[in-house]
Amino acid sequence: MTERIHSFPPVIDERARVLILGTAPSVKSLEHRQFYGHPRNYFWPLVYALFGAGEPSPVYEERLAFLREKRLAAFDVIESCEREGSLDMNIRNERPNDLPGLVKRYPGLKCFAFNGSKAYDTYRKYFRGEVALKHLALLKLPSTSPIPTPAMRSLEDRLEAWRAILPFLQE
Repeated sequence: MTERIHSFPPVIDERARVLILGTAPSVKSLEHRQFYGHPRNYFWPLVYALFGAGEPSPVYEERLAFLREKRLAAFDVIESCEREGSLDMNIRNERPNDLPGLVKRYPGLKCFAFNGSKAYDTYRKYFRGEVALKHLALLKLPSTSPIPTPAMRSLEDRLEAWRAILPFLQE
């Protein structure tokens, strides 16, 4: 029997303008109890590179503070699911997080940035016609997974696409 996994609480505060949404935590993320906890995931190097900030801090709490300082937030589209391993294609029986409720609590959000196709597709499955979310820009971005694709093989490939979030961070 496959164990049910659960997402982490959102990393967000009132300064947030862009909410980065993944699908559900990987096995390594769950082990470390950290968003994007796999050491080869491109997420943290990518976020730091977006702002020319060098290498990510090795201290997770400092990484979270960096996100907040840059007006970014992190969460998952899926509140819980069944999944063997870490691949999104193995997700079954998912339940979505309360994204309309989150947006109501943080009205400064301007954009949802989806970390990969599965996060975007799951969002569309559950929230396609949700009136409370209509004002948000939706960006489907390449996954920060360390698994290469024909188009996304390196940090630099992903970085160019992820620059699309930067205009939403301006006041």
